[in-house]
Amino acid sequence: MNLPEILSYGFIQRALLAGTLIAVLCSVLGVFLVLRRLSLIGDGLAHVTFGSAAIALALKLYSAASLLVSLPVVLLASLGILKLTEKARLSGDAAIGIVSSLGISAGIILASVGGGYNVDLLGYLFGNILSITQEEVAIAAGLFCLVLALLALFFNDLFAITFSEELARVSGIRTNVINAVLVLLTALSVVLAMKLVGIMLISALLILPAASALQLARSFKACILLAALQGGFSVVAGIFVSFVTNLPTSATVVLINLALFGCAFLARRLINPKNGN
Repeated sequence: MNLPEILSYGFIQRALLAGTLIAVLCSVLGVFLVLRRLSLIGDGLAHVTFGSAAIALALKLYSAASLLVSLPVVLLASLGILKLTEKARLSGDAAIGIVSSLGISAGIILASVGGGYNVDLLGYLFGNILSITQEEVAIAAGLFCLVLALLALFFNDLFAITFSEELARVSGIRTNVINAVLVLLTALSVVLAMKLVGIMLISALLILPAASALQLARSFKACILLAALQGGFSVVAGIFVSFVTNLPTSATVVLINLALFGCAFLARRLINPKNGN
């Protein structure tokens, strides 16, 4: 089967469009999260997403309608993580662990009460981008524009707190508001990525493109651009490879990202061996 034939399928077109938008969002946000040592927040919110998916399925909500449950639940969970770090004097990883445990345990109980792990719930766990609907593509496009607009609006403040939160606070930046913006944008991206790579692999899409870009980039903006390019490329390549080889799309996307990270790491060592240790 040649390329024009593959592209003629509607489900491939929808997967490529939505997948690229979601991957670019996750990759760009990943740069901020990795530099702030908050990369595991994606994993924690993914577990909450599992709980929200179980709630949606228990209410007989499917496809795009399930986002009506997942979005508010995960957004509140992201703010909960932030409040735990501020009010309970907990480190970020401890707060993430608490919220993550709550999300996964609630999901397991709801799945059990609802009759076990059915096909729909397994789809949320492992992703199924090839089954994405037109409504979900429209939602992904809308949220993509919203997240990018907010990133552009708060870019300077996000940049400042990424490298020195104390200096940013002294400079008059409302760091609590900017931190809330960052975790809320991450929550939106995690919910969108649920269909792309699944709950089990969301953190990989947030971390790997950013980690690869940090190996090679010489400026912050270059790092964001490289991460976005890798994220988009990995999804496009992953969809084509998985379609041709009949492999799971989500795992293929992640493996391509891992391969690109390995190439970036080796390239950095070859270009600058003195700083490769």
